[in-house]
Formats: sequence, C-alpha cells, structure tokens
Amino acid sequence: MAVRLVRDPGTLMADLIDALREAADQVRCCSLCGSVTRADEDPCRLCTDASRDDTVVCVVEDPSDIESIERSGGFRGRYHALMGKLSPARNLGIEDLRVDALVERIGKEGFKEVVLALSTDVEGDSTCSFVAERLKDRDVTISRLALGLPAGSGIAYSDPVTLARAMKGRVTV
Repeated sequence: MAVRLVRDPGTLMADLIDALREAADQVRCCSLCGSVTRADEDPCRLCTDASRDDTVVCVVEDPSDIESIERSGGFRGRYHALMGKLSPARNLGIEDLRVDALVERIGKEGFKEVVLALSTDVEGDSTCSFVAERLKDRDVTISRLALGLPAGSGIAYSDPVTLARAMKGRVTV
C-alpha cells in the first residue's frame, strides 16, 4: 500500500477518502444503547436480540467497552454507553454524558439491576458515584464490576490500590 501511495498518491487518497465518507454515512451510534451500528440497523442487534436479559443493563463509558464485554461472553443483558466519564481536565461534565437517557430507559424498560462497568480511576469512580446518586430513588439494584487481581497475575505484580481493593472485596470460598 505504501508503494502505491508513492507511485499514485491521488488514486489511493481518493479511495481512502471514499472509504471514510462511506463509513461516515453508514456507521452510527445506536439510539438506545449508544453502541456502534449501521445506519440501517437502529436500534442495534444487541438491543433487538430477544434472547438477552431485559432485567439488567450494563453501563459503560464508551461503545468500544461494549465490544470488550461481549467478547468476554460473561454478560447477556442490555447495554448503555455514557459516551465518556466526568473529567474536568477534558471539560466533560454531567451534561456531556448520557445519564438522563439512562434514567429514562430505566423507567421505560424496567431494568431491575444496573451494572456500572466504568474505569477504576478517579474520574470513573466519580462518574459511578454520580450515576448511583441519580439512580438512588429508582427501584433498581446498583452494582459495580468486581475490583481486584487480574486472572493469571500474581500479587507481586499488583499495585497497592489493586491489592487493597482485592482484599476489601474478597469473597467466601
């Protein structure tokens, strides 16, 4: 491809521009969950899949997080992408997130549990706290992904915060 760019930059660039235009025309965010979908498939396949658990919604920061969780095979409910997390450094505030849409979906779709699957950094923790506060008057269980040691890793390779969270969140065997 690089050789083609040097020999005939106009054609390759035109092809690239056409591909980007087509992607811009054909790719959208799902109007319900925020996942990436085709323009002619809205709501997306995850939102229209009747075999999924309609009682639980997994809240993520970005659409790419939905794909990561799907690849794990460990979740069969619905999704909701916030499109970011609270971040004063990046000028992302409450009004920039899709929290109102989440509250509306909980009312319409009747979820019984909201799983907060956000980053474990300060911004993710703040966003989780904010979302939990907004949902406290709703009749839903609010949970968060377990925090602790990654599978296949050892204590010697973990940072102190991860170890403290793993100790705090330990389970009975």
